[in-house]
Amino acid sequence: MVGRGISVQGTVQDAERLVVEGTVEASMIRATELSIAPGGVFKGEVEVDDAEIAGTIDGTLVAKSALVVRATGRVLGTARCRRLQVEDGGQITGRIEMITEAAPVPEPAPRPAAEAVS
Repeated sequence: MVGRGISVQGTVQDAERLVVEGTVEASMIRATELSIAPGGVFKGEVEVDDAEIAGTIDGTLVAKSALVVRATGRVLGTARCRRLQVEDGGQITGRIEMITEAAPVPEPAPRPAAEAVS
């Protein structure tokens, strides 16, 4: 947890739950959950399973499962997610990419065997 008035720079890996009430600047963070509280700011790159944004994220966010942007939330930059929910008043400025299951490649139909001409 990064409390109000606290500013952190660096890299965090394999965190269970990251709660940002202050300011975080990071090159890459991997966590299970990311929660940015109202007034909280995250700048940089983050990859999580689930993200709930009520503050501001500026950078690249990958939410492998769900991204929820609350009414006070702002997403700036690039966000990739499987499911997206934006409350009335939530803002997204930049690029949103939806993660989809890879479609199976159909196998080509077997060709009929060439008939021998006598």
